[in-house]
Amino acid sequence: MHTAEALFLAERPRLLALGFRMLGSAADAEDVVQEAWLRLRGAAAPDNPAAWLTTVTTRLCLDQLRARARRPEQLGTFTPEVAGGVDPVAETVLVEEVGRALLVLLDRLGPEERVAFVLHDLFAVPFAEIAPMVRRTPATAKKLASRARGKVRGAGAPDGGDRAVAERFLAAARSGDIGGLLAVLAPDVVRTADPAALPAGAAPVLRGASAVVRETVLLRARARYAAVLLIDGAAGLVVAPGGVARAALRLRVRDDRIAAYEVIADPRRLARLPLALPGSPERPSAEPNSADRSPGRAEPAEGPCEHRATTARQFGC
Repeated sequence: MHTAEALFLAERPRLLALGFRMLGSAADAEDVVQEAWLRLRGAAAPDNPAAWLTTVTTRLCLDQLRARARRPEQLGTFTPEVAGGVDPVAETVLVEEVGRALLVLLDRLGPEERVAFVLHDLFAVPFAEIAPMVRRTPATAKKLASRARGKVRGAGAPDGGDRAVAERFLAAARSGDIGGLLAVLAPDVVRTADPAALPAGAAPVLRGASAVVRETVLLRARARYAAVLLIDGAAGLVVAPGGVARAALRLRVRDDRIAAYEVIADPRRLARLPLALPGSPERPSAEPNSADRSPGRAEPAEGPCEHRATTARQFGC
C-alpha cells in the first residue's frame, strides 16, 4: 500500500470523528475527509501528515460552517413526518457518538467558536495548534473556545429536581406509557403551543391530564428526537432531529409534577431561547501539557472512545 494512503487510512477514523462533531452530519464529514485525502494525494509529502490532515479537515469544516451561517436553513412546520425523514441509522450514530443535547448547542455556536470548542474541549488540541487552523492567534482561539463553553454551559443555573421530572416525562412519552404520563402530569395540567408545533386542526390549548396524555401518545414519534436541556435556566425538552432544534417544551413544575408546559416551534422564538446543558460539570483542563504529547498531534491521550466518554461526563451528555 502506498505510504500516503496508509497514513490517511490510519488517520481517517479520527478525521471522521472530528468532522462529525464540527458539522453534525456523517455525510458532510465523509465529504470533507475525502476532500482532505484528495488534497494530500496532490501535495508534497508533509512533515507531519496527522497535523496536516487535521488542519485541512478543520479548514474545510470551517468553510462549510461559514457557508451555512450565510445561508441559514429555512425550517418549515415541524411534524412527525418531517422528523421521520431523518436517516435513522445516521441519527442513531450521531446521538450515540456526541449526545443530542450537546449537538443542539454546538449547532447554535458561530463557526469559529464551534471549531475552537470541538478541537480543544472534545479533542484536547492545544490552542497553539488551533490558532493556525482558524487563522487566529492562540489568545483569540482560547477566547473563542471559552465563549463557546460559556454558551454550552449557560449561566450554570441549578436545575434541581425539575430535571428528574423532565426525564420521567420524556421516558414515558417515548414509550407511550399512559400510566407514567399520568403520574408525572398534574391533573389540571395545561399545554399551550405555537401553531407551527401542531398538526392541522389541533387545539392551541389543552387542559387536563387525560387530553394531554392522548395527544402525547399520538405524537410520540417526536419524543425519540428529544433531549433534556436547560431552557432559560429551568429543565425542559428540546426536539432536535439531526441535532437541530425544531421545537422546545418549556415546563412549569409544581410538587414534582408538570403543571403546565408550552411548546415553542416558531423559528424566531426558538433562536432566542437561552439553552444550556443540564447540571454543573467541572471545568475541563484549560490546556493539555504539550510536553506530554507528540508535536502536531490532534489526538487525545486516551483513545477516541475513552476521550468521548470523558467528554460526555464533563458536559453532562
